[in-house]
Parts: sequence; C-alpha cells; structure tokens
Amino acid sequence: MGAEYRKSRRNAPRGFFECEGKGLEWLGEAQAQGGPRVVKVYGWGDDYLDIERVTPAMPTGKAAFEFGAALAHMHDAGAPYFGSAPKGYDGTCYFGPLQDPVPMDTGEWRDPATYLAEGRLRPMVQMGIERGSLRDADMDLTNEVIDALPELLGRAGEDRPARVHGDLWSGNVMWTADTGETQAVLIDPAAHGGHREEDLAMLHLFGMSYLTEITDGYMSVHPLKAGWQERITIWQLYPIAGHCVFFGGGYVSEYRQMCRSLLR
Repeated sequence: MGAEYRKSRRNAPRGFFECEGKGLEWLGEAQAQGGPRVVKVYGWGDDYLDIERVTPAMPTGKAAFEFGAALAHMHDAGAPYFGSAPKGYDGTCYFGPLQDPVPMDTGEWRDPATYLAEGRLRPMVQMGIERGSLRDADMDLTNEVIDALPELLGRAGEDRPARVHGDLWSGNVMWTADTGETQAVLIDPAAHGGHREEDLAMLHLFGMSYLTEITDGYMSVHPLKAGWQERITIWQLYPIAGHCVFFGGGYVSEYRQMCRSLLR
C-alpha cells in the first residue's frame, strides 16, 4: 500500500464518501480495458475517504494524448443506463464542492435528451430557484432549451450510455511521474452513466493544458459524432447551473447567455 491521503468532512451528507469511493473503483475497473489511472481507494466512512497520495508533476503533450485515448476507453466501458449510479451503490449521488455538494439524480433513462432534461437540468435549476439565485423565468428558458434538445443533439442523441467521471474539470485531472513516465490520474469524480461528451465539455470549461492533444488522443480511439464542438455548450449547462446554485453571481448571467446562444 502506498502513502495515503484522507479526504474528510464532518457531517458529510449521507453516502457522500461511499459514493465517491465506489465511483473511483467503478472508473478504475476500466483500466483493464485501457482506461486512465484512477486514484486507489483504501477505505471510507461517514465522514472520510482514504485514497492513494499522488505526487504531482507537470503534464506533457505525450501524456495528454495518452490520457485522451484512455478516457475514450473508459467511456467505452459503458454503463447500464443514462443516470446509472456507480456499480454497487444505491444511495444518493452528489455533484459539487466538498463543503456544499447537492444531490445528483440517478435513474434509468434510455436516451441522452430525456436524461439531461429530467435528471440534470430541471433538478439543478429548481435548486437554484429554491436558493434564490435563479428565477422562474430561468426554468422557462431551460425548458425552451430542453424542447430543442433532440435537434441540438443530432446524431449524438443516439449514443449509448458511457462510463463518465462527471466532474472532469482540470483540477480533477492530476499529473504524476511516480512510475517514471508522466501520466494522468483521475480524482474527485461524480461518476455515473452519462454521455461521453459530458467529460470533454467539462475539460473545456475552465481551461486545460494540452487540450488539443487530449482531444486528438480521444478521437484516435473513439471519433466523436460530427458537430461535437457545437454541442460543448449543451453539456456545460449542468455544471454552470450548479455554479449558480453554489456561488450565484456572474454564473447566473453566464447560464442565461449559454441558453440563449443555443436557441439562436
């Protein structure tokens, strides 16, 4: 066993660390099919998660390409449904920062549009309304986007459920050279059965080193459906709506602008 890192929070929501631990293990299973390295899980309790301690390093273009290819393999490992929880977990799933995670709906949706509408956008916008950062008009705007989803998604609306990290912004991709060669290591997932473009859209959200190389690596294993660049905004709606819930402020106008851009 390597060095451990304990992630903890007193009075964490019920199942929070178990869900993350089982999510890491579920994503890690895909390594046998060429998926990326995922931090090892040593154990969890109601208020902690013990994981492998990773020594950080600077990314390289080669490691980024290999990570993109591995990410495609992880997605290809699949999930039973859109909205599936990690294997072996039947409690509440969560999305968001350690100090303020919100429930993330699970379900057995069979198509991406219904899953995104019922399992992601409407519940998150409703939470924003309840917290006072969003208004009823924002739900109306969201429903306009939802009505347009079949057309907006195009052929990507036919994709099968992928095994996704679910919160794949740059801060949740660590780079390490602890094996002698630089590689990516995934941490802090909101793992679920989702659409493969979700994770790629998250990588675009707050800036990511070597994003072109990551994308090239991904496409070398699983080419994305035509028009995927235009769909990035669709998959960024959920995390930005989440930021409206967590932080409010400028994210509210950003969410509205993103919705309107999709309706033009």
